[in-house]
This record gives sequence, C-alpha cells and structure tokens, in this order.
Amino acid sequence: MTQTANQPHNDDRDTAGRALLQVQDLTMSYHTRQGEVRAVDGVSFSVERGQGFGLVGESGCGKSSIALSLLKILPESARISAGSIVLDGVDLVPLHEDEMREYRWARVSMVFQAAMNSLDPVYRVGDQIIEALEHHIEYAPAASVERVRELYDLVNLDKAFIPRYPHEYSGGMKQRAIIAMALACEPDLIIADEPTTALDVIVQDRILREMKNVQNELDMGMIYISHDMAVIAEVSDVVGVMYAGKIVEFGSVSEIFNTPIHPYTRALMSAFPSVTGEKRELTTLSGEPPNLLDPPTGCRFHPRCPFATEECATTAPPLVQVGEHWAYCWNPPGE
Repeated sequence: MTQTANQPHNDDRDTAGRALLQVQDLTMSYHTRQGEVRAVDGVSFSVERGQGFGLVGESGCGKSSIALSLLKILPESARISAGSIVLDGVDLVPLHEDEMREYRWARVSMVFQAAMNSLDPVYRVGDQIIEALEHHIEYAPAASVERVRELYDLVNLDKAFIPRYPHEYSGGMKQRAIIAMALACEPDLIIADEPTTALDVIVQDRILREMKNVQNELDMGMIYISHDMAVIAEVSDVVGVMYAGKIVEFGSVSEIFNTPIHPYTRALMSAFPSVTGEKRELTTLSGEPPNLLDPPTGCRFHPRCPFATEECATTAPPLVQVGEHWAYCWNPPGE
C-alpha cells in the first residue's frame, strides 16, 4: 500500500470517510496555580488504517498530552476545550466516561511510556491480559487462554511465561507483554508513547520491528510518539513534528527526513548522527522551549530560530507546501 502525507483538516480538502482517525483543531489545557497551560493548541492530523503516524519533538512539546487526550484519560487539572477526535466516524470528545470505557482497549489502546512498570507485580501476566479480554469480549476461559497464547506468538514471547509473574520477565519481555495486552482485543488504533524507553538499543530495535510487523499484519493504525528521530524514521509512514503544543511540520517520512522545511525540523535533524553518507558535525539547538503559560507571539519558534524576521515575531506563520509535505513557516527553503 502506498503511503502519502496527510494534509491538515483546516484546508479545503475533504478527507471524510477516508481516515480511521481524524483529529481536528484539538486544544487541551492544564489548569495550574500560575494559570492555564495549553499543552495541545489547535492540532489537526489524521491516521489511516495500516498507517504508522509518528509524532516527534522535544520533551514537553505536547506529544504525550495528545495521547492522553485521544484516550480521554486526562488528570483532573486538564480538559479538552476545543476540537474533535473522530475515530471511525464517532467523535470521542463528547462521550461520557462509561461510554469511553467501551472504546478503550477494544477500539483504541495504548502502550504507555515506561510501560514495564505498569504490570501488577502480584498478578500473573497472563491473567492480566485475560482480564482485559474478558471485560470487552465474551470469551470462555479456555478461549481466553488460547487467545493469550496467540498473542505471545505474535509478539515473539515464550508461552511458558504466561503463568509467571512480572518479576520473572526481563525488561524486553515485559515490554512485549504490554504490547500483547494492547493487541488483545484487536483494536483499530494503537498509541505507542515512547514504547522502548529504558531498553538497550538491540532490544529496542527488535521490539520496534515486531510492532511494525504486527501493525502490517493486522492492518491497524499506529501512532508512535518519541523524541528520537531515528525511532520515528524506522516505524513511521507519516510524521508530525511538534513544538510548543503545535504541529509545525508534517508529511511523508521520506520528505520530512530528506527535505525538511521548518527550521525546527532541520535543527532536530542536524542534532542526531546519520549512519549513512559522509560524516558531519552535529549541532545543538540553542535556547529552551517556551513557557506555555505565556507563549511567544507569532511563530512560537522564532526566539530560537536563526532565520527569524520581524514578521515571525508578530504574526502566526502561514501553511506552506513544499513537495508532498507542509509546514507553518514564514521563511521556507528557496523563498
């Protein structure tokens, strides 16, 4: 299947009926003692069936807040104040908690950041997966056990570990078990938030390959969240680059990595080494992400941008297209 970039929904194209997930102008805020923090500010994107959508950016840019918003598992201090989250034709934003419970795990599931610590230490791992199965699907006990065996095969886990406790699993095995749990009810969409955190690079690579293989085999949508550009390049078909609560650039993985438009994307690219081609000097991005209690006017990246003009500091940037991807920028390459 040929993957193409997903154009944002605030343009004139009609994407209705095409995407599995359509997020439109999503705004989510945290209420703090100092004031309101818009962690997600007017974000739009879509994910098709069988597609891997990568969200990349520095820590604190809003990636995990998007994930929590999609599942509506926000802390008490947070709320979705605007926008829609349409999963297979149903807007999840207005749904009540009891209605959302029927969607979580059955239609959309999540591999949480540091998921290795999310298993109950006094509960057998296989039983924890069976519990999720039996809540959403009327499985007979024998069928539940067989389903867990199938899942262990799917994520390349030894079935002998099904009746064992979490402390008997290695870190990589725990991560695979969490992925198996997320796949248990065959959801349409899985959100993977830093799914290989704290694992060594060899185990990380194996797990990422297995997740991509499972995604392709089951034709499900997948949202990969990471600050690691190399991880995003390996598993994604389409990439959204986030900065200060907004998606500043998006397009196919090849376009993003070969011809980045936004200065922030170019800075991210220059900060990590390439394993192919000539050696190059790595550069660091000066400054710090802005305080979202009082974000900069105009383009939020302008205080750190070497190409910033007066217009960048005063007026929100327009949406521009270069090749087959888009960015919000006043000074794209070649102009």
